[in-house]
Amino acid sequence: MSRFVKRIWPPSAWRIVCLGYQLSTRWLAGSLPNRCLLCHQSIPIPETGICIVCLQSGLYHGPICLGCGKSMQIEVDYCGECQKRQPRKVVAPCSYHQGLGAWIGAIKYQGQLAALPVLCRALVARIKLLEQQGLIMLPQAIVPVPLHPKRLQQRGFNQAWLIAHELSQLLQLPLVSEGLTRQQDTRPQAGLSGAQRRRNLHDAFMLADDFAFQRIALVDDVVTTGTTVSEIARLFEARYVHVQVWCLARAEAPGLLDDLDNE
Repeated sequence: MSRFVKRIWPPSAWRIVCLGYQLSTRWLAGSLPNRCLLCHQSIPIPETGICIVCLQSGLYHGPICLGCGKSMQIEVDYCGECQKRQPRKVVAPCSYHQGLGAWIGAIKYQGQLAALPVLCRALVARIKLLEQQGLIMLPQAIVPVPLHPKRLQQRGFNQAWLIAHELSQLLQLPLVSEGLTRQQDTRPQAGLSGAQRRRNLHDAFMLADDFAFQRIALVDDVVTTGTTVSEIARLFEARYVHVQVWCLARAEAPGLLDDLDNE
């Protein structure tokens, strides 16, 4: 299957996708109305798609548990409950349900790609802060959650790859997108229960035998139930690869990823 994917998307094709993304972003910047996507108030820089008030109010401004996402009083990696279980760390600049989820939805479902750079910079700021505090370690490589070739052709872009590309540029880390592939065109996860999501994604992904990195950041647009990133992370962790998750927004749920791992 990986050979099939590579025939469809050779390295040169990814460079074309990247160039197309840059050109489409410039086009969207010129076509976006000068109103915030969230509050609809006029904004001085229309290509960002959001006003400074909505941006600042939507971002995290205090310690957040890297396991379940709950607010905390002190700068540590986990809350008391997650400290016992040590789930995978999820780094995000904002809450999906209480922050900028609608804006991120516009990126994925309305193709508002011009909104990506602002949130990616917010995520990078969060990453650097946590690294300075000693709560995370920078990975050796950034790996985007892949789309099946059929879904990629339908949508025209993979938002996880675009986010990973932006982060790679900002952090000067290698972007690795060829080792992990999606071998099943599964049904959309929205509306499925936790058990249905896990069955839906069973054996949906494949990791190349020659994957060489030992510490990665797995990148997606949002993490809600954590099913997708958990299914992928198991493939890496079976090879003793350390995985942390980076996303533009996350849901808050006690033991979000740990509960999935223990079922």
